Amino acid sequence: MHDAMRTRTIGHRHVGVIGLGAMPMSVAGHMPDERQAIRTVHAALDAGITLIDTADAYTPSHTDIGHNERLVARALSQWSGDAGTVLVATKGGHTRTPGGGWSVDGSPAYLKQACDRSLKALGVDSIGLYQHHRPDPAVPYEETMGALKELHDAGKIQMAGISNAGPDQIRLAHDILGDRLVSVQNEYSPRFRSSEPEIDVCAELGLAFLPWSPLGGMSSAGELGRRHAAFTEIAEAHGVSPQQVCLAWELARSPVVIPIPGASRPETILDSVAAATLELGEEELARLG
Repeated sequence: MHDAMRTRTIGHRHVGVIGLGAMPMSVAGHMPDERQAIRTVHAALDAGITLIDTADAYTPSHTDIGHNERLVARALSQWSGDAGTVLVATKGGHTRTPGGGWSVDGSPAYLKQACDRSLKALGVDSIGLYQHHRPDPAVPYEETMGALKELHDAGKIQMAGISNAGPDQIRLAHDILGDRLVSVQNEYSPRFRSSEPEIDVCAELGLAFLPWSPLGGMSSAGELGRRHAAFTEIAEAHGVSPQQVCLAWELARSPVVIPIPGASRPETILDSVAAATLELGEEELARLG
């Protein structure tokens, strides 16, 4: 087994500074076969990752809600290590529509139904971290947050998180949920920096900030170095990939940041894990902006 990775906190839990985003293992047209997907999860866990991020809406088809959650549950059940050390974070509130589309439903009734379905898919009595996936313009945000509070107080979830939320929504959620709220998951990468204000609010309130698509998203993660030359130059100086430099840059942004790069191959997540020990100098960080 591995030496323990250095950790950061999500609520009362300590997790490795790099997490695993499991979504790419359930995207139509990109999916690995199940054996490879499970090998990828096991490689991540063996390397010291203790946070896996999934969602009920991560599925190749609207007829297979919970696909990714069930895959993560199977991988955990087959792992030789202690699955109790792993924090599985899932989400509800995004819905899938025929033809690969996405919609939202932030109604309390739907969120409670989605949570019950996720409990079954994950095969657990209580979800470690349950995140509201995306605000629903048709439902007042405080109503959706009230449902999260009820799910927590019923013991169905141990910690609450929100995703795709702006600074005002983070503050409103914090007002309603108090210390039940532990994390915010928003997009953040070299090409998507507009979530800087949310990182600052998280640091102020003591919430973890989980960047999704921290390498720029599935379609462009491989091009990160071409699009952002400074990352390539610094990567070459260290003898590592631009992706590792990117994750180390995000870790350096604030102690509340825990990137969750997606992977569907063991090699990619192992490369990402190495960012946990990559130290960038002040001058290098200044060049990356």
